[in-house]
Amino acid sequence: MNKAQLVDAMAAESGLTKVDSKKAIDAFIKVTGEALKGGDRLGLVGFGSFSVVERSARTGRNPQTGKEIKIEAKKVVKFKAGSELSDSVK
Repeated sequence: MNKAQLVDAMAAESGLTKVDSKKAIDAFIKVTGEALKGGDRLGLVGFGSFSVVERSARTGRNPQTGKEIKIEAKKVVKFKAGSELSDSVK
């Protein structure tokens, strides 16, 4: 499902217009990004939680040449699904 399909599905489920549904999705993405950038954790009970974790530096391999390369440390977004979301997928 892409963003346009998500907007359509949310509009149909909630009774909002497609424009309002798109605004809601865009606002969620913006607020989530700002919260994570600020070092906060975002948790939605039943859905899941978003957090930022530090991935340490490591040595990797170039798959084409086999040559070792250094991969720098970086921050990455982590999502852990909540129990209701996990149960709905089973």
